[in-house]
Parts: sequence; C-alpha cells; structure tokens
Amino acid sequence: MAAFPWHPRSRNYTSEFESCRLEAALVEFGDYHPLKPITVTESKTKKMVRKGSTSSTSSSSSSSMIDPLSSVLDGTDPLSLFAATADSVTTAANTDSTRKKRDKDDSLVVGSDFEPWSSKRGEILARYTTTEKLSINLYMSSEKGKATTPGSAVSEKVRTRLEELDDLEEGSQKELLNLTQQDYMHRIEDLNQSLKDAWASDQKVKALKIVIQCSKLLSDTTVIQFYPSKFVLITDILDTFGKLVYERILSMCLDNRGSLPDNFTPESVNDTAKETCLNWFFKIASIRELIPRFYVEAAILKCNKFLSKTGISECLPRLTTMIRGIGDPLVAVYARAYLCRVGMEVAPHLKESLNKNFFDFLLTFKQMHGDTVQNQLVVQCVEIPLYLTLYSPAIDWILQCIAYRAPEILLTEMMERCKKLGNNALLLNSVMSAFRAEFIAARSMDFIGMIKECDESGFPKHLLFRSLGLNLAMADPPECDRLQILNEAWKVITKLKNPQDYINCADVWVEYTCRHFTKREVNTVLADVIKHMTPDRAFEDAYPQLQSIIQKIITYFHDFSVLFSAEKFLPFLDMFQKESVRVEVCKCIMEAFIKHQQDATKDPVILNALLHVCKTMHDSVNALTLEDEKRMLASLINGFIKMVSFGRDFEQQLSFYVEARSMFCNLEPVLVQLVHSVNQLAMETRKVMKGNHSRKTAAFVRACVAFCFITIPSLTSIFARLNLYLNSGQVALANQCLSQADAFFKAAVSLVPEVPKMINIDGKMRPSEPFLLEFFCNFFSTLLIVPDHPEQGVLFLVRGLLNVIQDYTWEDNSDDKVRIYTNVLHLLSAMTQETYIYHIDKVDSNDTLYGGDSKFLTEINKLCEAVIAQILDHLKTLGQEETLKRQSQLALYFFNSILAHGDLRNNRLNQLSVNLWNLAQKHGFADTKTMVKTLEYIKRQSKQPEMSHFTELALRLPLQSRT
Repeated sequence: MAAFPWHPRSRNYTSEFESCRLEAALVEFGDYHPLKPITVTESKTKKMVRKGSTSSTSSSSSSSMIDPLSSVLDGTDPLSLFAATADSVTTAANTDSTRKKRDKDDSLVVGSDFEPWSSKRGEILARYTTTEKLSINLYMSSEKGKATTPGSAVSEKVRTRLEELDDLEEGSQKELLNLTQQDYMHRIEDLNQSLKDAWASDQKVKALKIVIQCSKLLSDTTVIQFYPSKFVLITDILDTFGKLVYERILSMCLDNRGSLPDNFTPESVNDTAKETCLNWFFKIASIRELIPRFYVEAAILKCNKFLSKTGISECLPRLTTMIRGIGDPLVAVYARAYLCRVGMEVAPHLKESLNKNFFDFLLTFKQMHGDTVQNQLVVQCVEIPLYLTLYSPAIDWILQCIAYRAPEILLTEMMERCKKLGNNALLLNSVMSAFRAEFIAARSMDFIGMIKECDESGFPKHLLFRSLGLNLAMADPPECDRLQILNEAWKVITKLKNPQDYINCADVWVEYTCRHFTKREVNTVLADVIKHMTPDRAFEDAYPQLQSIIQKIITYFHDFSVLFSAEKFLPFLDMFQKESVRVEVCKCIMEAFIKHQQDATKDPVILNALLHVCKTMHDSVNALTLEDEKRMLASLINGFIKMVSFGRDFEQQLSFYVEARSMFCNLEPVLVQLVHSVNQLAMETRKVMKGNHSRKTAAFVRACVAFCFITIPSLTSIFARLNLYLNSGQVALANQCLSQADAFFKAAVSLVPEVPKMINIDGKMRPSEPFLLEFFCNFFSTLLIVPDHPEQGVLFLVRGLLNVIQDYTWEDNSDDKVRIYTNVLHLLSAMTQETYIYHIDKVDSNDTLYGGDSKFLTEINKLCEAVIAQILDHLKTLGQEETLKRQSQLALYFFNSILAHGDLRNNRLNQLSVNLWNLAQKHGFADTKTMVKTLEYIKRQSKQPEMSHFTELALRLPLQSRT
C-alpha cells in the first residue's frame, strides 16, 4: 500500500476558542426562560378541582409561556384531565374514604410516642431464661371433636359443640414432661399454628379448647424464673385468638353497604353478628377455672363493640375485680399487665381501669414476702432479689400505661404511694422506668432521697441508681443539683464489688458525666472504671459496656485535643485486649474524628493518639480480612491523613507522610492517598514559593518526587501505578524537574505491556482495554508539552509508546488499538503547530525548542504516515460480513479525525476522507442522522474564509439511502 503523507492543518486556537463562545442574548421580561417556573393550567371543569390546588387559572386563560406538560393536552395537565373525567361514584367513594380516615385519626389516642408491647417482647424472652425442665399439656382430638357432616341438623351441631366443650375437662389432654426451654417454645409455636389450622377448618370449639389449655399454663409457676417469658409466649396465642374472633364477627357484618367503618356503632351490626358474638361470650362464661376464663375473655374484649357502646367500659372494671381472686401475686400482676395491654389497645381513654389495677396491686404488695411465696422460693432455690426482678416487666408495663400523657399530679401521687409502702425498691424502680424522663430529672434529688431509704436486701440500690441514670441521660436535672447528683450516685457505684454490676451502672452514668461536666470529671470516672475492671481481667467480660462508654464519650467530646489529653483515655483503650473489639472501638473513634473535626490539625497530642489508633486498625489486616473491611479501614485512615496539615512547614508535612507510609504499608488505598498527598504538597510548595526557587525548595520538591517514585512500585493495582506515574510525572514537570518527569513517563510506558486482559473491579472481572484507552488519552495530553531529552532523540517518548502499543496483544474483537492510533494522530497534529494550545510555566515545550524546524516536522509526518497505515490495514481486516458494522463505525471515526485535524486542501488526504465517508455508508450500517449532521457541519464550516475548500468536499460526500 502506498503511504499517505499526513498534512495537518494550521490552527489558530485563540480564534477557534472565540468562535465557540456562546453569544449573550437579552431576554425580555415576559419571554420564555428555562429557569422560570412552569405554569400548569387547570381544566374548565371547576367542580372537580381537588382540594389543595393553588392554581386559579382556567384552561382558557392565555399564557405566553409554553409548558411541556400542558401543551401536549391542549392546556390540560394529565392529573386535571383525569379528575375532570372521573366517575362521580368514585368521587363519592373517595370522599367517604377521606371522611372515614379523618374520623379514625380523630379517635386515635395512643401515638407513636407510646412504646408498644411488641418492642419489649424480645427483651423479655432474652432475659428470663431457664435450664430447668418444663411441662406442657397438649389437646388431643377425639371422635367427639370431629366436624359434623354437611347434612347434620343445626341443633345437632350446636349440641355436639357443647359436648365437646364439656369434654375439655374429662381427660382429652396429654402432658409432655421434661422439655427444655427451646422444646417448650417450639411446642407453644405448634399450638399457635394448631389454633390457626383449627380455625381455618371451621373447628371453632377445638380452637377454643387450645386457647383454654394455653391459658391454664399461666397458673403454673413451678419454674418461676421462666414465668415472664411463658407469659409472652402464651399471650401471643391469646392475641391470635382474639384477632380471629373479632375478624370473624366483623366479616359477618358485610352487606350491600360494604364493610363497617372503623368507628361503627352497635346499631349498624346485624343480628346474626350480634348473636355469634354473644355466643362466644356465653361459651367463655362457662369456663370453670378463673385464670383461663379471665384471659380468654380479655382476649376478645374488643368484640364488646358489636354489642354495646358501653360494653368495654363495663367489662374492664369487672375483669379488674376478677383478678383479685388470683392468689399468687406473680400470676396476678401479669394478669393485670395483660388487661392493661388489651385496655390500651381497645380503649386507651379509660384510664380509671389502669389506675385501679395498679392500686389493687399495691394492696397485695405484702404477699410477695408472705410465707406461701417464701416457701415456694425455697423449694425452687430462688433468691428474693431474683424473684423480685420477675415482677419488673409487668409493673413497668402497667406504670407505662398509667404514665402515658398523664398529668404531673398523677405522677406525684404515685411517688407518694411509693413512700407509703416504705419506698419499696421494686416499685420505685418501675416508677423511674415508666415515668417521663423530664418528670424524673426535675425531681432527681427527691428520688435519690427515696433510694437511700430503700431496703437493699430485696432489690439492690445500684439498680435504682442505674434506672435514675437512664432518665438523666435523656433529660437534664436542675443545674444546681447536677454535681451533688453525680457525687451521690458515684458513692454507691464505686463501692460495688461485682465487676458486672459496677460496669452496668458506670456505663449509664458516664453519659450523664459527659453531658454536664468537663474533661476533669470524665477522666476521674475513667480512672475509677480502670481501677475496678483491671483486676482479674474483669474487662474481658464487659466489652459491650466498655464500648458503650467510649461511644458516649466521643459523642459529647468533639474537641479531640481535649479528649486525648485526658490522662486516662488511652489507658482505658488498652483494656480492649480482644482484637476484633479493639478494632471496632478504633473505627468508632476515627469515624467521630472525621465527622466532627472541622479544621486540619497539627496538634501532636491528636496526631500521636490517632496514629496509634490507625496503626491498630492497620495491623488487624491479614489474609482473611474481607475486601470490604479493608476498604473501610483504608477510608478511615485516609480521612485522618487528609486532616493533617503543618501549614507552610512542608518538610514536617513530608516527614509525616513518610512515617505514615511505613505504618500503613499493607493498605494499598492508603499508599495511593499518600502519593496523591505528596504530589499535592509539591504543587503547594511551587505555589507558595513562586518566584523564589531556591536550592532548598528544589531539593524539597525532588524529595517529594523521590517519595512517589519509591512508593508507586509497591502497589499491586496496575492501573493505580499507571495513573500515579502519570500524575507524578505531571507534578515533576510542573516543578521543572524534567529528568524526574521523564523517569516517571518511562516507567509508565514500560508498565503498559504488563496490563492483563481482565482486571478486578469491585469484585467483578472486567476487560482492561477501556481503562487502557482512557489512560492513553490522558497520557497523550501530557506528552504534547513534554520537551524532548537532548540525548534521547526526537519524540523519544512518543516513539517508545507507539512501540508498546504495536507490541501489546489486543483482543481480536476490539478496535481500541485503532482508536488509540487515531488519538496519536491528534497528538502529532497538535505537535506540528507553531504554538501549542497549552504550556507549563517555565518549561519550554518542543514548539519553543524546535521553532518549527523542518527536520522536526518531517519526523512527525513519518510517524503520522506509519500510524495511518496501521489504521487503514485494520479497516481492511474488517471486511468480513460479521465485522462490517465495526468497519463502518471506525471509518466514520477516522473521517471525523481527518476533518478536525487534517489539511483537506491536500488532494490525497481529501480523497482519503471521501473514501472513508463512502466506506462508512457502503454496507448500510451508518447512522443516517449522524451522517446528515456531519454533512451539515461541513457545509456550515465552508462559509468561513479559511474553510472555503469544504464547499467542494461537501459536494463529493453523497448521502446513501437505506432503501
């Protein structure tokens, strides 16, 4: 093939830039402007305008502005059009739905600020466990219990069900013994499922029997420490039963009018539903034993809504009174808790029943210390302090229901009742757990006085102080009392001998100390914690609490110079001996620093402490560390590095980076960040010392360059190395370190052959060629201004790079090599210009060194001819049918390059461009719109004086149709 000599066109970059500027245009006030608000006009049908519309303009109103939404529908936006054509019945239904929703909201009393029972369920199950063996009674179905046939008479069906109910107490049960806690829980779950299955198969009596049997289990306290968890499991079944009964009766109320509204009245309930509801209450009333009768009726309490407006308000006092017949105080208090829970769900406004339950509980308080209970505890080997904690969930719930949005006068009354009972610790603890934190905090000294007077034998005082501390973490006490409160609490806490009891209290009171006091008090608390938790390595069993303490401290202390200057803070960190926990603590500290540190710092206290913290995170990395964990750790360390600044003390800054490199060499993203930071430091030095390039400054810049040159080869990511070599070379060039810049660029060129075909990107293997293409484009932009080395020959870097590109093994189905060659052609064309488009200050590029010398231009033209030959050879190889589309795209791509950079007044180059145009369209793969726009561009350019030869070119470029 004959070589095509390259003739680049001369460029006047200044005039080209000016011609590309957008012309400023004055816009009249009423004219369209893209930043003006869009006006959406309404439909003419005014009666259908929905509530909340702020527009008052009808569709007939004129507007000078065209709206892209309204213009499509002739002035009517889609929403208004839909509203205008909506069916009137739908509108009425929507109105009714809105009214029902509004009525429902009006009747809502319990808000999101009320902590639901469901949030306490998991905590109770986790806290109250046992290793004792448990027993359970299971319902065993019999022939009597089978469903009647469809042909049975109604009276026979009713009689059979009554017989089934009577048969409950005649031996149709099976007792399972020696169950573990896990087995017991599985059996309860099975019963819950059996209840649902029986209900679904229309065996309502069987379902009732299951619920009765489960309720009976709540009278059994043989494994007393498990009772709170048993209560949670059994009441789940009761809740399921109550929901099934209510939904069954509600479904019977369906008629032509649809379902009942949420705020329905008994008058709107049909007779069939009422009769069914009464039937359920009659069945429950026939249950002989008190506890199952109480629980089952409480479970369907909501069903009273179908019978009477006052049904619930009449039943609640009666059920409250029924509980007085339960002799065991623990069983009774949980029955009261269940009644309060159901009452808050169905009638939260009936506060009187809540108060009555609590006051009844107070009357039976002495039973806890009676002979019956004491004998039971002796048999089960349960100590009284443990026994009293079993009451906490029930009492806490009852008091929470009472205290919800209650006036302060009621809360004050509760305090007085506690005092009358001799400041019972259990009750006082529940009061502090249930009442609003603001109420407790305002009376902190009163509560401390009551705590002091409590008898510690049954309920430890440190638990009371812990409950008080939890309130003070959410609300502030009077300022004048704060120090005295801390002193009184810590007097008790510091005397605790049991490390677990101590750390549970200290964890809570640390937050109070951080909220209201200074570094001095916090340091004192930390010293006390170290003193208590160090003996016998007690800290190993208290990592969660110790972590919590650290989290609270860094939440309140954002001045890290103050924090790290606390004498006991770093010794406190040393208690985290378990590596995984220590790393998590370090991560918390670094996250807080990055979040709250506003300004860069050089404080040696902060730097030394955080270097230690970051070193701890770095040293935790091993071969088993997940990539996500490595990225997180590196991100935190990089965040710290970015926040370190020694101002204009550049040597100290570089010394810090050198130290960081030695400490964090196992995290590649950190090394990458350090190289970027050092490059930035070198540029900052150049900026500050501009015009004052002393030997010392030059030596410092060379030190920065050397840092980068030494660090980059240690990276494993090949593209990280390529890009950093390029970036560092650019920095060296900007600082007039020409030989160092050449070294970086040579290293980048020599690294290209090592680029693999596939690389790992975020855990997925991707082809590397697109990334290589991007790198080359950036590299070419830099090579334009890199001056030739006097001993290396003309364009030695470009020649070396072309050799590498030629020798690299490219994918067979890829055209990236040709695209790179095309970009080389752009570079060489720019190099032939008399003045380059950009320069680096105080660096003479080849336009200055050669001054347009003919030998230099000849060398460039030779390279261009070789590149064009490679491109044309590749186009020829794409002549097969399966590659014709790629051939078309590349031909047009090369045509556009010639159009932008070539001098088309040269006949051979002009003919080459025409051939490429025809090749792009030859097989019908060219995009017609693109071809048309390209031709229009050529015609527009031909109107410029220096581009008049484009007129003839346009005539030689036909547009081929696809027909």
